[in-house]
Amino acid sequence: MTGDRLARTPPMGWNSWNAHSCAVTEADVRAAADALVDTGLRDVGYEYVVVDDCWMAGETDDAGRLRADPDAFPSGMAALADYVHDRGLKFGIYSSAGSHTCQGYPATLGRERRHAEQFADWGVDYLKYDNCGDHRGRDAVDRYGAMGEALRAVDRDIVYSICEWGESAPWAWGRNVGGQLWRVTDDAVAKWTTGDEFGLGIADIVDRVAELDIAAAQAPGGWNDPDMLQVGNGPESGQSRHEPTDIERPLSPVENRTHFAFWCLLGAPLMVGTDLTDARGDVLDLLTNEHLVAIDQDPLGLQGTPDRREPTREVWSKRLRDGAAVALWNRGEAPADIRVHVDETSVPTAGDRYAVLDCWTGERWESLGELSATVEPRGTAVFRVTPGDYSAASSTS
Repeated sequence: MTGDRLARTPPMGWNSWNAHSCAVTEADVRAAADALVDTGLRDVGYEYVVVDDCWMAGETDDAGRLRADPDAFPSGMAALADYVHDRGLKFGIYSSAGSHTCQGYPATLGRERRHAEQFADWGVDYLKYDNCGDHRGRDAVDRYGAMGEALRAVDRDIVYSICEWGESAPWAWGRNVGGQLWRVTDDAVAKWTTGDEFGLGIADIVDRVAELDIAAAQAPGGWNDPDMLQVGNGPESGQSRHEPTDIERPLSPVENRTHFAFWCLLGAPLMVGTDLTDARGDVLDLLTNEHLVAIDQDPLGLQGTPDRREPTREVWSKRLRDGAAVALWNRGEAPADIRVHVDETSVPTAGDRYAVLDCWTGERWESLGELSATVEPRGTAVFRVTPGDYSAASSTS
């Protein structure tokens, strides 16, 4: 089927990998679906429940079809999809554009049509397609294009998430092979920064996206993906225990806020990666922040970009349908006063008055163009700025 109408805003949902890694079970996925409903996350827009690697049996059937692990997923994937759909949610699954998945399970290269038909028959709405296994001499465009063609041929709309890690510039070709989102970085880990370890910390990923300068590749129906959210995670999460990275502590509340704020400013897919059955109230409050989610889901579909980058102070902004979002980021280890005028940002500068909304507190005021905040270490102030006076703008933000 055509993918033109899919993912007109960045996909939102939950993925099993960061929470459960390779130990994921059917019970975990069912519990996550229930939690999306019970916590109100579904009502905010988190609609996909995606089962990542390790759901498969160790061998395909005689026809090369994938089989669910009979111990971890005894009901099978079609029944699990039905469970998710019955809760008003959509179901996602994982495979790889190689001979095997990243954890060594059977994958899809050379069997794209057969597996796409399986996924459609099971009721799959979203495919995360990784880059592991033997590629058999085929380049990324060829391998991912084959799966894109197979998905277009089935009688079901399936969002296509290309997880190629940014190795072959997928932002340049991802939309052409049928993708609705494409990974632009290595894996995110639950850490502020990393060194020679596996993965990238939160600040590392923001730096990487800034350096790539790929905002022009993003628009409704096609999204630059900086990887799944680590909000709420730390040493005890499944990925932290599984990967060769030393996670000494959970992300702090302020690091979580900056992490989520930047993913929303970037217009990134928002795939929650924490165990929702044990999520703290502050984590749920953050994930359901209506002002930030609205920035992420803005219909223009633009990616936020840096306006000023200094060693400890940065200013970023993102054009919105009715104005812009402006972020003041303190990268340092002490509180910092950060100031900017709207002329330096993506805010439309018609007129001389601006309605300002603090996306953390909900406070509103008018400005003549100056924006400022005292920002805590590693913190980010986020403002929604709309040309015009407060009364004219308050109904739209």
